[in-house]
Amino acid sequence: MSKVSAETGAVPSRGLLDRVFKLSEYGTTVKTEVMAGITTFMVMSYIVFVNPSVLSLQGRGLPPAATLTATALVAGVMTILMGLYTNKAFAIASGMGLNAVVAYQLIAAMGLTPAEAMGVIVIEGLIILVLTQTNFREAIMRAIPTELKRAIAVGIGLFLAFIGLVNAGFVVPGTPDTTAVRLGDLTTFPILVFVFGMMVMIFLRSVGARIHPIVGNAYLLIGILLTTLFATIINTTFFDRSAWSVPGVAQWPSSIISAPDFSTIGNVNLTGVFNKLGTISALLVIFSIMLSDFFDTMGTLVGVGSKAGYLDDQGNFPDVKKPLLVDSLAAVVGGFANASSATTYIESAAGIEAGGRTGLTSVVTGICFLLMMFLSPLASVIPAQATAPALVLVGWMMMTTLAESEETADEVEHTASGPRSTIPFGNFEVGFPAAITMIVMPFTYSITDGIGAGIILYTLIQIFTGKARKVHPGLWIVTVAFVLYFLQGVLDKYLI
Repeated sequence: MSKVSAETGAVPSRGLLDRVFKLSEYGTTVKTEVMAGITTFMVMSYIVFVNPSVLSLQGRGLPPAATLTATALVAGVMTILMGLYTNKAFAIASGMGLNAVVAYQLIAAMGLTPAEAMGVIVIEGLIILVLTQTNFREAIMRAIPTELKRAIAVGIGLFLAFIGLVNAGFVVPGTPDTTAVRLGDLTTFPILVFVFGMMVMIFLRSVGARIHPIVGNAYLLIGILLTTLFATIINTTFFDRSAWSVPGVAQWPSSIISAPDFSTIGNVNLTGVFNKLGTISALLVIFSIMLSDFFDTMGTLVGVGSKAGYLDDQGNFPDVKKPLLVDSLAAVVGGFANASSATTYIESAAGIEAGGRTGLTSVVTGICFLLMMFLSPLASVIPAQATAPALVLVGWMMMTTLAESEETADEVEHTASGPRSTIPFGNFEVGFPAAITMIVMPFTYSITDGIGAGIILYTLIQIFTGKARKVHPGLWIVTVAFVLYFLQGVLDKYLI
């Protein structure tokens, strides 16, 4: 009997599925795998509605219905491929944080068209795909200090939370003679909808598991749907008071089921980013997104893999290139489909917690995502205020990288109330660059700027303190590249 079987006491399955997914070897059953796959889907399903909300840019970006179709399609196909190729219980969907980069940095701030922005995603995905087959991917990851890697994840979390607050109208632009941003008008119905959604999601996360396991796992999805219903009731009741109505919500469609909308799939421009931004800026933008993909995926595979028993006695992931290959391909497919970069989800741990151990779990999750393609009419009625609380909560989840549990971080000093920060902010050499990385991302609406500022500061401090030799050779190259990135405007004006 396998180690997993001894722990779970599961009776090995027999038949075709047992042979394909090695269920007996992993000590699991078809029923357990199916329920685990559904659990993972329920935890992740919010992305099908949040991703169209983010990428639509409230009417300035991609069409919501087509984006919902693309999001569900990519998640379904790539998660099934992950299960069949790796036989691991990992699930894939459009990455939170990366979709915000596409919408708010590439399209809104840099002026790229959606096709050009998705071209960036396809390019960075192809680069990662190539690097996955070499040792260069691991070399780049080793070049970045661990503290900055954690700061990048936290910074993206802050970025997402800030986007959620802005989309809700809770935070609004200030005036030139006051502040850059300020508290929004809290007397409006849109704010009421946001607060309602936040309260519902917090309540469901807090007590949902006691109500029913599905409620506890799907609290974001349920919260989004209940908040949309609440917003629809408000707009139906106060329809003649447009100043009080919730933007984006009019009337529910006559049917919530329709044929999938594939109109945006394949709408990609691979050269536009170079034409608009210049070669140096374009390459740095691609590189920064690639870094986010790197760290997010590796952290997820190790973290979730440890819960599933995939790691060996030394804490390494045997045959890790298989899930890395599928994850890299998912970035390319996500960009091609106009669903943004798809990546392995940390929420896969929910299905593993429910007993999932093999690729059958992923196949079930993928099938559930494919069925969501037929719900595209819902994308047009879900307002930003309904998905904004989910953005804030997902942002918080990403910030939890600042603390690790005692079981996984023995080297981290703990207080009586729990683990301390895994980033030593009191250490000026790494604490200050990490803090700047986290601060710059939300305030510039740019992950690229945050990563670049942190890396440049880290290298400068090492030089000033006489520790230049401590800087990894690869980091010198990255630092010089980011210096050129920030000086691109000067170079264009005076030298080009």
